[in-house]
Amino acid sequence: MALNVLIVDDSAVMRTMVLRTLKLSGVPLGEIHEAPDGQAGLEVLQEHWIDLVLLDLNMPRMNGEELLGEVRGNPETANVPVIVVSTEGSESRINLIHKLGAGFVHKPFRPEQLRTAILALTGLSDDAHETSAVASNVGSDF
Repeated sequence: MALNVLIVDDSAVMRTMVLRTLKLSGVPLGEIHEAPDGQAGLEVLQEHWIDLVLLDLNMPRMNGEELLGEVRGNPETANVPVIVVSTEGSESRINLIHKLGAGFVHKPFRPEQLRTAILALTGLSDDAHETSAVASNVGSDF
């Protein structure tokens, strides 16, 4: 099953790095959507079928925590897997993210770390061809 992914980050460079890391992770990808803030991300979620959201916390207009609250509060999106990809170091904020049912990957990260979080939240299987894609890119940090 290919995942339709939404990447929400106010940095275009970071969105590109997250997408590159996704491709290196070997996770099957469908459509990729991007948004520069939580408000734009919410609009994408309303217009497209999204299987996974990769979300930064610190953004203008609507931050990641607010977007996560909106996603969980809407019956149509409440079960969409969300992984926060952030430099956040506050244990209390990370615990809140987990309580809202989201995964957390700390920047900088490697493709295998992102892959592990995606597999855990989506229930995708770890096929051999996907594992070899990650193994060949073990040294990449993003």
